[in-house]
Amino acid sequence: MFEHTTKIRVRYGETDQMGYMYYGNYAEFYEVARVEMLRSLGLTYSGMEASGIMMPVLEMKCKYLKPALYDEEITVKVIMDKMPGVKIHFRYELFNEKEELIHIAETLLVFVNMANNRPCLPAPDFLDKLKPFFK
Repeated sequence: MFEHTTKIRVRYGETDQMGYMYYGNYAEFYEVARVEMLRSLGLTYSGMEASGIMMPVLEMKCKYLKPALYDEEITVKVIMDKMPGVKIHFRYELFNEKEELIHIAETLLVFVNMANNRPCLPAPDFLDKLKPFFK
């Protein structure tokens, strides 16, 4: 299993009139957390795309437990429970500044060969960087 945490502050433009983060903005927080998780391993989305692989989202589900509030620093924990194959699964746990769990979510992405637009396995170097976490 591999876990990584990222902190993101809720900006004014991401909130509604109640000062709650608008529900559609949570997906952006997942993406930031995924990108930072991969970056922590020395991997980047831009590097994968340059090698001809993209990772579109196939599925997303989430549960809102408490609101994320304007100007709060949110801790986003992203978790990979198993090695990816053609698909890669991420879980997310979001915590407010009081360290209360406020949101849970999951996304399922697929590796796609950009030349033929078909599902494919991730690059060997991608898998090599993850292997130590799944022994």
